[in-house]
Amino acid sequence: MKSCCSVSRSSNEIKIHTENLEKLNSSFSKKDMILIKGGEFLMGTNDSDGFPADGEGPIRKVTVDSFYIDKYAVTNEQFKQFVDETNYITEAEHFGWSYVFHLFCSKETLKNNPQRVAAVPWWVAVKGAYWKQPEGPGSSTRDRLNHPVIHVSWNDAMAFCKWSGKRLPTEAEWEYAARGGLEQKKYPWGDDLIVNGKHQCNIWQGEFPVKNTKRDGYIGTCPVDTYLPNGFGLYNVAGNVWEWCEDWFSPDYHKSDVTVNPTGPKTGTNKSVRGGSYLCHKSYCNRYRVAARSSNTPDSSTGNMGFRCAADV
Repeated sequence: MKSCCSVSRSSNEIKIHTENLEKLNSSFSKKDMILIKGGEFLMGTNDSDGFPADGEGPIRKVTVDSFYIDKYAVTNEQFKQFVDETNYITEAEHFGWSYVFHLFCSKETLKNNPQRVAAVPWWVAVKGAYWKQPEGPGSSTRDRLNHPVIHVSWNDAMAFCKWSGKRLPTEAEWEYAARGGLEQKKYPWGDDLIVNGKHQCNIWQGEFPVKNTKRDGYIGTCPVDTYLPNGFGLYNVAGNVWEWCEDWFSPDYHKSDVTVNPTGPKTGTNKSVRGGSYLCHKSYCNRYRVAARSSNTPDSSTGNMGFRCAADV
């Protein structure tokens, strides 16, 4: 079973220069960040819904130090401020294209952008698609300033972090925070996907990938403060957009004896992403569970990948 975000670039030609970014916004702000007190938790899952090949299990005790993490994913408005102050150019802009979900493309866009990924043909390589034009030329984020920024690569996220004086969370920090103090629950709020008839996250409803009934209210991204926060006060750590983490992805690193502040392998080809997205569905990509994980190359961008920042105490 593949992830609905498993499309990637293979080129490493684009080099992002970030040497001076931290000088432009050196005043680190804890606004909209939550202090997560360090502790021990049970990471991973042995649940039958999990994907062993992704390295979700076995369950293991992991300890993390205290850290700060954003309540919300980074928004289009915040990313715009970053770009306005730094003139930063994302990798999607450098490459000249990014992946857009096929239902968001007009007939003209589909005609002018015939390139698809054979294994996941719902992803269209759209020329001119980037964070400010999420569906390509003619689209805009003007009415989505409080939605999570998308079409950002891991390298782009790192550049934003450097400018803001923050960093990306490790996978262990991300999962610890996403669980919200609950132990071995499937979702950030418990084990039931829908609670008292109410949707708790932005994922796919209907028949993937051809029809989304929008029963949760959204077909694409939703504002970052939609739905109820988890027990630690984090919003949308299940669904909406995949979130980049610091770690190189490995399906077996967690089987090592590193259980205190694990940071993943020293090298790799893909970076880890967590949380699932608005395209996840139980029939294909049941990865909106807190233990679920996936990955992509550091220079890849899609219409369902974003990030939130963390910081040391």
